[in-house]
Amino acid sequence: MTTLDPVREELLRTDETFHSLYAEHQESKHRLDELRGKSLPSEEDEAEMKRLKLHKLTLKDRMEAIVREHAAHGTSLN
Repeated sequence: MTTLDPVREELLRTDETFHSLYAEHQESKHRLDELRGKSLPSEEDEAEMKRLKLHKLTLKDRMEAIVREHAAHGTSLN
């Protein structure tokens, strides 16, 4: 697992939405890695890779919004 900063680690433990988005982001990343590992990806694989890249960016943006909101409210990590 990638090392995360304390805010993201806390959100993974305490925020169900953040945790769900993170898990989906990781699944998309792993699938994308599988597709990139193919020696001759098909057109369908290429289309899926594009879709996964966009989906990962959307998930990351949503997670970052949660982090920003968490920071804006000054929520304690304890």
